[in-house]
Amino acid sequence: MGNDTKKPPVKLIANNKKAYHDYFIEEKFEAGIALAGTEVKSLRMGKCSIKESYIQINHGEAIIYGMHVSPYEKGNIFNKDPLRPKKLLLHKREIGKLLGAITQQGYTIVPLQVYFKGSLAKCEIGIAKGKKLYDKRADIAKKDARRDMERAFKEYNR
Repeated sequence: MGNDTKKPPVKLIANNKKAYHDYFIEEKFEAGIALAGTEVKSLRMGKCSIKESYIQINHGEAIIYGMHVSPYEKGNIFNKDPLRPKKLLLHKREIGKLLGAITQQGYTIVPLQVYFKGSLAKCEIGIAKGKKLYDKRADIAKKDARRDMERAFKEYNR
């Protein structure tokens, strides 16, 4: 009678808000991250940054560059380089889709967020197209207008 299909809990570690500001996100994928033991422990403590990171496809493998995972305090000699390139775990057809998208002019692959899904470290990546300056200004104007409307609505309903 009961629903036994429980979804594993999702714990957000890092979010890339700048990606939404600088790019139009066309399509999203979920990828696993190949990490060393001390990197996983550091991620569990929330010490990760994906602000300046990007993804490239080399020899049929998706690799994330610039993802900073701080060294684990108790890791001593087992700690890896915080900025070392990390392999993303994707299916072959997903990599093919990503490769096809980035061969088009103006498209790139950006990490959107890093999180734990159950006990597995995952990275949400997106196929993105760069925004022009006027697109960014239009987004800021929309956000300001929405904020003003919400403020006015709140004042009106007191």
